[in-house]
Amino acid sequence: MHKCSRRAALKGLGLAAAPFIVPARVFGDEAPSNRIAVGIIGTGRQSHQINIPQFLNSPHAQVVALCDVDSWRLETVKAQVETHYAAQTGQAYSGCAVYRDFRELIAREDVDAVMISGPDHWHVPMGIAAAKAGKHFSVEKPLSTCIAHGRLLCETATRHGVVTRTDSEFRSLPEMWRGVECVRNRRIGKLTNMKVCVPGDSAPVGMPAEMPVPENLDYDMWLGPAFQKPYTEQRVHPAKDLKGRPGWLRISDYTNGMVSNWGSHLNDIAQWAHGTDRGGPVTVEGTGVFSEGLWDTIVEFQLHYAYADGVTLDYEMGKSAGIEFTGEEGWLRAMYGGEVTASDPSILRPEKAPGDIDLSGTLTDKEDFLQAIRGGAETLEPVEVGHRTVSLCQIGLIAIQLGRKLEWAPERERFINDDEANGRLDRPVRGDWLKT
Repeated sequence: MHKCSRRAALKGLGLAAAPFIVPARVFGDEAPSNRIAVGIIGTGRQSHQINIPQFLNSPHAQVVALCDVDSWRLETVKAQVETHYAAQTGQAYSGCAVYRDFRELIAREDVDAVMISGPDHWHVPMGIAAAKAGKHFSVEKPLSTCIAHGRLLCETATRHGVVTRTDSEFRSLPEMWRGVECVRNRRIGKLTNMKVCVPGDSAPVGMPAEMPVPENLDYDMWLGPAFQKPYTEQRVHPAKDLKGRPGWLRISDYTNGMVSNWGSHLNDIAQWAHGTDRGGPVTVEGTGVFSEGLWDTIVEFQLHYAYADGVTLDYEMGKSAGIEFTGEEGWLRAMYGGEVTASDPSILRPEKAPGDIDLSGTLTDKEDFLQAIRGGAETLEPVEVGHRTVSLCQIGLIAIQLGRKLEWAPERERFINDDEANGRLDRPVRGDWLKT
């Protein structure tokens, strides 16, 4: 496993005007030169509000570079990073480099790891580029927009020996790991069924008129591997706004929609509890409704999966986010942001029997990533696991699109005797962004 060197985290920041190098004595053992130098690719809502603050507040990371195709976002978040480090040291700070092209950030010798926070259609190309450069990477979920691309990313990361993390925080949530712990320790007896419910999406829009591309946006680079389409704000993200929800989250050119977006959180918990987070089901069937217009992703669905051991998974869009596990001796329910409840209070007892698993030491997603780099270990949710989770969602989407029950061979990642379904496992891209 390629381990991070103790290279100077702030080396090379002469690209920024008059960088201030913080003396090691300010931080002691956690001086910037001892931290993991992190580059952030994508500075939108998720990055600005969630990902960047976690890296800034970690004693094990130093954010040294940012990249975005939107210059307004880039400069706004640059100020966020430098204001944080200035407050931390009590002195002026201007040591965060900025880039419009992620390949330039990845090429920096002093960057140990990258956080990929771009739109879904960019996750795999950026991850491949990071792995080829020997950079450890954490990548937002859902990992990919199709199964073939996700498999390509996993193979590339393995070949180059980098640490990877699928950036879902759900494994770190107490209500989720406590539920998994109880199921894995057979507190409800033999598992028989899992029910996953995720929230619905916002109302669709029609076909907005084409708009001039804002001066601060490199729209062609934003499209990248996606094919050319006319610009409209509701296709990309709100202008000069780091709080509004981006339109691309509802457009099938760039994402699978909420079936994968929310599903990458809770279906991961289901397969983690079931012990199939590196495998998958053997059949899938379902129904759904798709939006029309620019926002054309699925907006209602009900899916039913069966695994080789007879366990079933029901996955649907509803009004809440949570998961229910049913076993031969009881049930357990874990709700996002809520409590863990069970058919019998004894199911939730904290005491462990000999041989039970204990997940109480689970780290946050970012600390899990950073500690794995420091120790040359595997993260709790490497890209192989993230790939298997989104694959579950993607084969469900294909079953709904085709309107029939499908048989799935998880070890080969192919549908059985169904060429039409197998033809949907891959999708074309513009250019050579998937070159490995």
